[in-house]
Amino acid sequence: MQNDDTGAGDGTARASGRTNNPLILKLESLAPLSDDDRAVLERISANPQHVERGTDLIREGDKPDGVYLILDGIACRYKLRANGARQIMAYLVPGDYCDLDVAMLKAMDHAIGTLSACQVVRIDLDTIQDLLRGHPNITHALRLATLVDEATLREWVVNLGRRSGEERIAHLMCELLLRLRAVGRTAGDGYALPITQEDLADTTGLTSVHVNRMLRGLRERGLIERSERQLQILDLPRLEALAEFKPNYLHLVGRDAA
Repeated sequence: MQNDDTGAGDGTARASGRTNNPLILKLESLAPLSDDDRAVLERISANPQHVERGTDLIREGDKPDGVYLILDGIACRYKLRANGARQIMAYLVPGDYCDLDVAMLKAMDHAIGTLSACQVVRIDLDTIQDLLRGHPNITHALRLATLVDEATLREWVVNLGRRSGEERIAHLMCELLLRLRAVGRTAGDGYALPITQEDLADTTGLTSVHVNRMLRGLRERGLIERSERQLQILDLPRLEALAEFKPNYLHLVGRDAA
């Protein structure tokens, strides 16, 4: 698996001595899993495929044929307007999967595409059904993860509707830090962020020019440093205060909530 898009890691993935698998780490940040549960999750997430940036894993209107699991890189849910304008509605980071209940859908109402090079596994629907029937701990953790996704979407609505441009970007940076820390993809308060200013604009409802100005302002205030592929948060308490960031909607347990 390529590591270019995910950062060096801060040891979270190795703390348990069991696995670096981001799916397992994500679910264990929400609920306990047994050794058997972990073995099953390792098996279904084996043999990922490399997918280039800008690839649609599934398009709006397509009939779903499986669940896509992101093991490396960043993908997103998005919709396009008739004029080509894109609104990104969610980020999928390592350990995230999309559309667990796809068997209930006749057609996708949004698209899922990659924002960076990714390592992706497609899990067929029969495997998902067997997983849900035979592993109650995993089923419980997956249900909690779905609830967190819904809570995150609500927070993003607040971001778009009631926060300033600078606050929107600051809030997103704080959120990604905790989500990536939960799956061992951070180094201190830094992490890989291999997405463009246009991607950030389509996420926050701003123009690329506005995003550039907001990023410059955060740098000048000593809150962040950002290279082409890496973000370093220099003063997390001040960035959280600016964004009015409260991590309760992520429902992380233990050290991941700190």
